Amino acid sequence: MTRSLVQNQFGANAAAYATSDVHARGESLAMLVAMSAPRPEWVGLDVATGAGHMALAFSPHVAHIIASDITEEMLAEARALAHKGGHSNIETSLARAERLPFPDQTFDFVCCRLAAHHFLDVAAFVSEAVRVLKPGGTFALVDNVSPDATTSPGLDRDALRTAGIVYNQFEKLRDPSHGRALTMAEWVELVADAGLEITGREFVVKEMAFGPWVQRMACDAATVARLTAMLDRSPDNGRGGLVAFLMPRDHAGDVWFSLREMLLVARKSN
Repeated sequence: MTRSLVQNQFGANAAAYATSDVHARGESLAMLVAMSAPRPEWVGLDVATGAGHMALAFSPHVAHIIASDITEEMLAEARALAHKGGHSNIETSLARAERLPFPDQTFDFVCCRLAAHHFLDVAAFVSEAVRVLKPGGTFALVDNVSPDATTSPGLDRDALRTAGIVYNQFEKLRDPSHGRALTMAEWVELVADAGLEITGREFVVKEMAFGPWVQRMACDAATVARLTAMLDRSPDNGRGGLVAFLMPRDHAGDVWFSLREMLLVARKSN
C-alpha cells in the first residue's frame, strides 16, 4: 500500500463519504466527544478528517480545530460541510498522519476517526500525535478493530488469529488502500508505549448494509461477488471465524454485517 493509493481511493470517492450515514451520524461521534470532555478554550487537530465529520462534532465545544487530510478532495468536502453548517472555527490543512506539519506542543487535543487502518505506520502516527499535544493534552481515537478476545470472546486463539487475517483481507478486497485494523489489545499497548495514560475505552457494534458499503468504494461486479462469497454462512465455507465476527444476516433486502469500533481516549502527562 502506498500513500498515493489512499489519496486515489478516497479522492475519487470523497463525495460518497461526505453523505454517508455511517460516517456522518455514526454512534461513535457523540460518544468520543463526550469521552474527551472538551473545553471551550481548546484548540485541536483532527487527523485524516475525511469529509470532516469528527471536526464538525467537536466544533461546537472548542475554540478552534484544524481538519487535516492527505486528500485535497476530502478537504474540499470538509470545507463545504463546515460552511454549510456554519462552523466558522474549522480550518483545513493538507497533512500526512505520520509526519504532521505542526510545531511541538501545539494542540490541546488530537482526534482521529475511522482512518488509522489506512496509515502506513500507525506507531509513527501515535508518536506524532503525542509530539504535537500540549502537556496534559487529550488523544481521542475511533477505529475499526480486528477480532480479539474482547470483541469475540467465543473464539479460541487460533480462530481469532485466522479471523483477523481474513477480516483484513475482506476489508482490503473492498478497499485496496486498507492497511490493517489493529486489535483493541494492540491499540492499548501502542498508546501506552507512547507514554499516554488511557482514561477511557469503549467499543461499539456498527451495523453495515453490504450494498452501500461496496458502493462507497465503487466496487466492480467481480469484487462484489468475491466479497459476497466471503460472507457465505455455509458451515463448510472455511471462514467460520470471520462469519462469527461479522455475523452476516439478511435484512431489508440486503446482507447486513457487524463491525466493531474501538473508542479510546488517553492523556499526555504534564
